[in-house]
Amino acid sequence: MVEARHRDDGAGSRRARAEAVASRLPALQVAAERVAMTVLQGVHGRRRVGQGEAFWQFRRYAPGDALVRIDWRQSAKRAHVYVRETEWEAAQSAWLWRDASPSMRWRSDDALPTKLERAELVLLALASLLSRGGERVALLGAGMRPVSGRAAIARLAERLDDAPGARDPGLPPAERLPRHASVVLVGDFLGELPALDASLRALAATGVEGVLLQVSDPAEETLPFSGRTRFEGLEQDGEMLVPRVEAMREDYARAFASHRAGLRDIARALGWPLLSHRTDRSPESALMALWQLLARAADGRGGTRR
Repeated sequence: MVEARHRDDGAGSRRARAEAVASRLPALQVAAERVAMTVLQGVHGRRRVGQGEAFWQFRRYAPGDALVRIDWRQSAKRAHVYVRETEWEAAQSAWLWRDASPSMRWRSDDALPTKLERAELVLLALASLLSRGGERVALLGAGMRPVSGRAAIARLAERLDDAPGARDPGLPPAERLPRHASVVLVGDFLGELPALDASLRALAATGVEGVLLQVSDPAEETLPFSGRTRFEGLEQDGEMLVPRVEAMREDYARAFASHRAGLRDIARALGWPLLSHRTDRSPESALMALWQLLARAADGRGGTRR
């Protein structure tokens, strides 16, 4: 019998949770830095000019801009309302997100990381590479401003632990992002495609560029089980008892391929690349692929490299 349920009930006192975070984050950060350094040895970083909090320029007010940013003196001189834009908003910033829903907390073998563990490792390693290149990073939906430097990975690691867990909808949140920003979205993307399509289109409508990384457990791609097998849903999907699971392997493979093709179509319609990664493969391979995509995008926008 195969039981595919991993729960995250959030039980325990606040103190116990804080102690758990303190014990987990350093190891996660160390692992992320190790992965980042492995990739960094084989590639050049990319750096953007215009970092900082200093005034950069005025631009016309857009729906969603905070009223406190309006420059009333400049607006009084012109026919439209203008806001002040700082350097970090005009410069390149990367907004990172990973799915923290229950389906991401599953693994088919104790020797493998969960999809969530792998997603967080790759995300933090990417944050390390970006911040080393002078760019600012932030966790999408966490209410944080982009940060860079040595504090960036620690800040992101702290925010990652604040994920809603079982209440996470598994969809990137709609958020108004600065111009020239990029988003990197990491998840299994196994939910309903129409809901994901609507969520991604809402992000793309702000003018950002995006990259999707689909993380899968190897068993999700190959269905290696045999005999009488019980599958239990992780997100209120119910359960299913299959007398001979090997008899449905070909149909399952077609359904999985069809779902991935639908995901690819959604990404293609937005002009966003889609990458795939399995948890039985090295995190460096996923990080390298992400880094190369972001570097090419920076070159296409006229960014400088070092």
